[in-house]
Amino acid sequence: MRILGKRVKMNKIIVLLLIGLLALTGYLFSGDLDPSFHSQEEVKWKIPIGRSYDYSNILVSRVIDGDTLLLENNERVRLIGIDTPEIHESSKLNRDAQRSGQDLAVIKRMGNRSYEFTKALVEGKRVKLEFDVERFDKYKRILAYVYLADGTFVNAKIVEQGYASLLTYAPNVRYADLFTELYRQSRENRRGLWE
Repeated sequence: MRILGKRVKMNKIIVLLLIGLLALTGYLFSGDLDPSFHSQEEVKWKIPIGRSYDYSNILVSRVIDGDTLLLENNERVRLIGIDTPEIHESSKLNRDAQRSGQDLAVIKRMGNRSYEFTKALVEGKRVKLEFDVERFDKYKRILAYVYLADGTFVNAKIVEQGYASLLTYAPNVRYADLFTELYRQSRENRRGLWE
């Protein structure tokens, strides 16, 4: 009987360890793991175990460009549904220039105007994030709709004032109709980049 009791107790311990290991494995491969590569030989992993963030009241520490924000926890947020001109040399800048027929310098100037608008709107302010179907993009940036404390819908405001084009990817289409209407109005009224 003693051997059977020890075996049952040992089996319970093994089962609990396996459950814990499976939970940790699921967490590590869920997309919440943030690798930062410092060199080809050294890989540093940041695992936010035991730390959760209140996305209903989080500080925007810096605006990276017109449609990308850096939060106080060092996570990047890509604003859903909008696209602002590039401000840095990139393959996207080159594609946009080729597609639009505009000079790289013109696109960068427009990108800087969008950046300045977004910066004045949200940098150093606390915001609330709203998520759609997908939580992250392929670059591991958070995909979100962003609101200021006074209720201002940041994504919509940038489009409404003429500092962004539309960029809608299914399944993240909750406000696509609103953005389409705001974009039409900003073009017709020659606001922001459309003046």
